[in-house]
Amino acid sequence: MASRRKSRSYALQALYQSDLSGTTVQASITGLWAGVIEGPGIDDDGKPPESEEIEFAQRLANGVEEYRTELDGLIEACSTNWRLSRMPLVDRNILRMAAFELAHCSDIPATVAINEAVELAKRFGTADSRAFVNGIVDRIARNLNRLQGDVPKRKPEDE
Repeated sequence: MASRRKSRSYALQALYQSDLSGTTVQASITGLWAGVIEGPGIDDDGKPPESEEIEFAQRLANGVEEYRTELDGLIEACSTNWRLSRMPLVDRNILRMAAFELAHCSDIPATVAINEAVELAKRFGTADSRAFVNGIVDRIARNLNRLQGDVPKRKPEDE
């Protein structure tokens, strides 16, 4: 059974590599698949990725690359006292991926995008990453009106 969690992990690794080395996301994801499928692999369970996992990972990584300027704007608008360039590389790419899911993947519930971002932060980030990512992604979801049950903020003139 394909796992979107594994796909997100693959996409994060490709985005991190791209950001770190300055290469394109496509080059990074191609190198990732070569290592996972043809090489010793980096998967925890030792299984090669399923086709659905590959497709979803590529959808995320390519979407982040395509909408990067927009996503960075969303993140910066929701991060207080943190410029994107000062954020840890892992956290920044988790935020970009979650922002892409929230802004461009209506088939993914906002709560799932938030929870998965937090799980990635716990797995790949620092001790502070979980709370940092959770706070920013939650604000992005609220700004995009993606959280069910959110009541739009009332304007004084509405009273």
